[in-house]
Amino acid sequence: MVFRYIDHIQELLKAVKINQADTITQAVEHLAHTISNNGIIHVFGAGHSHILSEEVFYRAGGLVPVNPLLEESLMLHQGARQSSLNERKENYIFEFLEQVSFQSEDSLIVISTSGRNPVPIDVARYGKAKEMFVMGITSIEYSKSQPSRHESGDRLFDSVDLVLDNLSKKGDALLTHPRVPEPYAASSTVIGAVLIQSLFAGIIEKLADKGETPPVFLSGNVDGADEHNRRLIEKYKQRISLLK
Repeated sequence: MVFRYIDHIQELLKAVKINQADTITQAVEHLAHTISNNGIIHVFGAGHSHILSEEVFYRAGGLVPVNPLLEESLMLHQGARQSSLNERKENYIFEFLEQVSFQSEDSLIVISTSGRNPVPIDVARYGKAKEMFVMGITSIEYSKSQPSRHESGDRLFDSVDLVLDNLSKKGDALLTHPRVPEPYAASSTVIGAVLIQSLFAGIIEKLADKGETPPVFLSGNVDGADEHNRRLIEKYKQRISLLK
């Protein structure tokens, strides 16, 4: 019984691998092109989705040119209920976005499992207006089950160049039990983390196959890593303020 969650996650991961192989390959191609051209990969999510932007930032074994777009009023630590209300506000995110250094050679990953709230949709539309490649990580099933809260009627999957489906069910709860009235055990973070780490592993391997040296962090707990990481940080810190 205790392993039901793991079993269901494994089934979802198998489905992701089988059904989205071509899409993942396309995403890797676009994102590797960004890194080859000295661009930055920006990552945005509100609520629990912001966890995935931190998952790949300043990470041992991860890419250096990654910029998490962390708007604290859309995270949970300043008030979880209020952050959810903020995510539903039209035009709420634009003041924050105007302070970010976006360039057309950059890419943007927007994460929202329901894909229906105005803020992630506005982030995606803003990125496209800046002529960046924009991809979304969302749940098609969940999104299609609910009306958009954006004035355009669009959802996240309508607003990006490429979509990766995290296969979350409506409500992002994976399990049910005859004695529990609500579904439980969210899947989006686990599947999202596997998706985004798979993308970044693919980028690194794509760059290496082209004869380029991927900008990869070493763990700060390994001797000799500090100098290696310092050189990489110097290259990107003017565009990624959180590296300073």
